[in-house]
Amino acid sequence: METYAIKDVLIKALRLDQVHVSGNGRHFQVIAVSKQFAGMSKIKKQQIIYVPLMEYISDDRIHSLSIKAYTPEEWQRARKLNSF
Repeated sequence: METYAIKDVLIKALRLDQVHVSGNGRHFQVIAVSKQFAGMSKIKKQQIIYVPLMEYISDDRIHSLSIKAYTPEEWQRARKLNSF
């Protein structure tokens, strides 16, 4: 599966302000930014990202998936701290 395809699935399924997908083959990293993540636990945010990708995880087009989900404010802070 290609990174652009994962990004497209997430953009169509979720109200994301930003989504960044990297990786290759079947191993991917997703950074998702959305106001809808406000007040949610880290696990709940990840669950929201997993839902539209479950088909691709189930049929092994995605073997591993690392997810970081942020509110816009959290993303701004993370970018400053981690130099994204």
